Amino acid sequence: MFSKKPAMTTPDRAPATFSVLGADLAVRGDITAEADLHIDGKIEGDVACAALVQGESSVITGAITARNARLAGTVNGAVSVADLVITRTARIVGDVGYDTLTIEQGARVEGRFAPRGANAAAAVPDSLIAVRTSA
Repeated sequence: MFSKKPAMTTPDRAPATFSVLGADLAVRGDITAEADLHIDGKIEGDVACAALVQGESSVITGAITARNARLAGTVNGAVSVADLVITRTARIVGDVGYDTLTIEQGARVEGRFAPRGANAAAAVPDSLIAVRTSA
């Protein structure tokens, strides 16, 4: 019942972590994390992480790179996210690259949307692809 054996851990993989940057926090500089991030504060720099949740009061001035992101605040910079959700309260000024995209009614984006990677070719309509025939 009360074993003194140490808990089993996997040496290859660290436990999943989640970091919160509160509304009272302002960071000047790039943030790189293998962890998931929840940002409510102000960031002046690029953010790269596994997953990002941005609070409504958050302001990020810099590029965002992540596998998953839910943006609800203000972003002034490029966004490159595989699975992206832009909520109704989000304000983005910058280009947006995505694999899958959800935009809630009311969200504001000033920039270009472009699918990333393999989805980019699939998003081009056939009528815009030049066909070369041999004579």
